[in-house]
Amino acid sequence: MKTLLILGTLGILMSACGGNNYYIEDNDNPVYHRNTVFESFEDMSSPGISHLITKYRLDTIFHGEADEFKRILLLRNWIKSVIPIEDYADPYPGAGDVGKILDYALEGQGYHCGHFMRVQNAVMNSFGYVTRTLGAGPGVQEARFSHHGANEIWINKYNKWFMSDAKYDHHFEKDGKPLSALEIRNEYLKNEGADILMVKGPDRTPLEYDDEMDMEKTEFAQTYTWITWDTHNDIFTAWSDRKNMLIMYDDEYNQNNIWIRGTSPHWIYGSPENLRLVQDRNEIYFTPNTIASGVKIEDNIAVIGLESFTPSLKEYQLKTLPGNEWVGISPEYELRLRDQEYELVFRTVNYAGVAGPEHRIRIYNRR
Repeated sequence: MKTLLILGTLGILMSACGGNNYYIEDNDNPVYHRNTVFESFEDMSSPGISHLITKYRLDTIFHGEADEFKRILLLRNWIKSVIPIEDYADPYPGAGDVGKILDYALEGQGYHCGHFMRVQNAVMNSFGYVTRTLGAGPGVQEARFSHHGANEIWINKYNKWFMSDAKYDHHFEKDGKPLSALEIRNEYLKNEGADILMVKGPDRTPLEYDDEMDMEKTEFAQTYTWITWDTHNDIFTAWSDRKNMLIMYDDEYNQNNIWIRGTSPHWIYGSPENLRLVQDRNEIYFTPNTIASGVKIEDNIAVIGLESFTPSLKEYQLKTLPGNEWVGISPEYELRLRDQEYELVFRTVNYAGVAGPEHRIRIYNRR
């Protein structure tokens, strides 16, 4: 009895010998990186999520738009449209409560970037778009923004994270794709962001200078020189007074420079117990909703094991080509091999109905 084993993340084509005549073809699937450092994300099945959508009629914002990226930009634009900016109103009514922030904002109360960050985290996760919170800063005394709160949102369409700023309704792009916070940082450190665009609004209007911010693109790109990510990102559905650990990318720049916030070193240097330094950027940029697979063929039975990190996972789904519908399956799927060829497509679906990137496996008989 012979066994064929292939891991889909390795991109290897192997064959069985002896009694098995079936082979597995690598399909250049999206790369899967496990989540090893982030501890929690919003629960998309929480009653608070459905209440948020219903109370503020968030599902009317799309106007029938089907494209995932455009839907996200429309939601962000709505946040921008209902919350005025006010950076110096401390104390702020509603504190960190998303519903209260929105209620007071609709009455004219303004808020700072951290409030926009909280609202965006809640709204995007409510519609199934995995979103996390981060703090950033240029790290130099002369900068006008010493610290800024924003989000990164996972885009299934591009199989990547991108930085989304709800306060100013903008993000950065290169070659037509939205950039993560670390990608913005890399571009700024390389040539002050000369090769990237800052785009604003659902129409992604390029701006070299934003009148509202009174800042040039280069100056805002500098904001992401220093970045910390929150380990806990369920600040809407499960927030408590717990102390949140911060994650920082520990590269050569970080090791040889100091993050200045205002006129002094960032407070995190005095609280090392609340900081986790990560040297592997793939641990920071893990790939939610993305599938890795292992396939074992034994006596013409294929056992396909699926793995993913999908917050609020509802089910794995399978579609066999050509022409079949998606069906829910177990993460260990068994297939008796009788035909000459099998084209299998797998995906994750969360409780908001959002599907992850497709993962393909082709099994064929060369006899």
